[in-house]
Amino acid sequence: MDSNSIQMDKERLTAEMAFKDSSSAVIKIRQRLPDFLQSVKLKYVKLGYGYSCNPATILMFALILPLFIATLVQFTGVKLDQISELWTNQALRLESTDAATRLAASLILFFLFGLYYAKRSRPVYLVDFACYKPEDDCKMSVDSFLKMTEDNGAFTEDTLHFQRRISTRSGLGDETYFARGITSRPPNLCMEEARAEAEAVIFGALDSLFEKIGVKPKDIGILIVNCSLFNPTPSLSAMIVNHYKLRTDIKSYNLGGMGCSAGLISIELAKNLLQANPNTYAVVVSTENITLNWYFGNDRSMLLCNCIFRMGGAAVLLSNKARDKARSKYQLVHLVRTHKGADDKHYNCVYQREDDKGIIGVSLARELMAVAGDALKTNITTLGPLVLPFTEQFMFFVTLVRKKIFKARVKPYIPDFKLAFEHFCIHAGGRAVLDELQKNLHLSDWHMEPSRMTLHRFGNTSSSSLWYELAYTEAKGRVSGGDRVWQIAFGSGFKCNSAVWRALRPTPMSESRGNPWKDDIEKYPVKVPLA
Repeated sequence: MDSNSIQMDKERLTAEMAFKDSSSAVIKIRQRLPDFLQSVKLKYVKLGYGYSCNPATILMFALILPLFIATLVQFTGVKLDQISELWTNQALRLESTDAATRLAASLILFFLFGLYYAKRSRPVYLVDFACYKPEDDCKMSVDSFLKMTEDNGAFTEDTLHFQRRISTRSGLGDETYFARGITSRPPNLCMEEARAEAEAVIFGALDSLFEKIGVKPKDIGILIVNCSLFNPTPSLSAMIVNHYKLRTDIKSYNLGGMGCSAGLISIELAKNLLQANPNTYAVVVSTENITLNWYFGNDRSMLLCNCIFRMGGAAVLLSNKARDKARSKYQLVHLVRTHKGADDKHYNCVYQREDDKGIIGVSLARELMAVAGDALKTNITTLGPLVLPFTEQFMFFVTLVRKKIFKARVKPYIPDFKLAFEHFCIHAGGRAVLDELQKNLHLSDWHMEPSRMTLHRFGNTSSSSLWYELAYTEAKGRVSGGDRVWQIAFGSGFKCNSAVWRALRPTPMSESRGNPWKDDIEKYPVKVPLA
């Protein structure tokens, strides 16, 4: 262990010592992400198993299956004491039964099978998706960002130094994108510029999506848009309806204020709507608008957003049409949501407010890492029973029972999630969170590459970052048929959401139309300088 670093696992703290000169030293205490795999609660394991017990499954095994067996016995006339004879006497004659009884039993059985068919969970297919790639004149290097910040004149020397330190350690590269309202001299942060950013991102992603899949806008039956901090009137979903002249009976929704995890919330909403509306297409648009949310104050907790959030967005086409399975890329397998907002610490850790000068910004609390760790622990504990192989579940369950029920002092069994998934798309919220997640989940650099390269190339694009990461994986030609993809995102509230997709076919590197990485994927991965 480094002599200048002291680990305090009980409190999950790190003490770092730095010497200024021969006579003075500075000691910094920082929180690390909690080791959430070392401590789980049984109620969340039960919740995970509860996700698989939907009404259709219960109906199938509790009612239809027994009735099917009973009907089979009626049709064949087999009695319980004759079952053993079937194995030895192949000439056994089936006894005749009353025809009316058989007919009634058959009708009941067919009715119940029809009920099960109507109530079953319909498959949801991800036909394709597209990510927006802004024009080159929106690019800005880290040095240019810092110079723009200095030239603005709104920041003190202390906060300029703080932004310089964060920017050089953030993991962002020199080709991230800013909205024109921010980069203009002086900054032009107005409603017109915010709308211009929203239109460029959303229409750009949707144009690319429609071009890729050949679906006409009028064929869309469900539209869901999520943007946390920019919610004008008319809404962004209405803006899309107007621009593409969507049909009058479209079911449109606009989700706001739900943070970086809102993309998967939109996916779940689309899934539920597709269950209720057969033979339908659903479009999900995920973005964030930074023009009106740029912070020009000197509160450090609010300046972090300036340093890591960048311009971007994605559009996803979902379908419940059976004929779309052949051309779709993925099928949605599981979606697990965790909301810890009942706790004040979780609720307040990402909070939009005014600083002491009355300037509005989004404050990130010091407890963010601990809060994120707690939400992640709950989410993966719930997800585990749905995705882990039986051997991993058995070892985990036995260890948990010995520890929780028999109070045995045993070392917790840490499930290997690499046995459940081939690809990981972890929200590129920041370098520190990615570092800790890699350590806690025991992931390799290869598994973390899509998240780290997305953070480097595009920055934190909020809820759309998961799709830039999946696009990276596809651009590298890594996705094969049958592969499982784990998308995990977290955001204000505090929420942590997971989606599991199964690849229905391979995605070759040549299939790059609409992929934001297609022009420079050969340059990646790049080596990101150490903090």
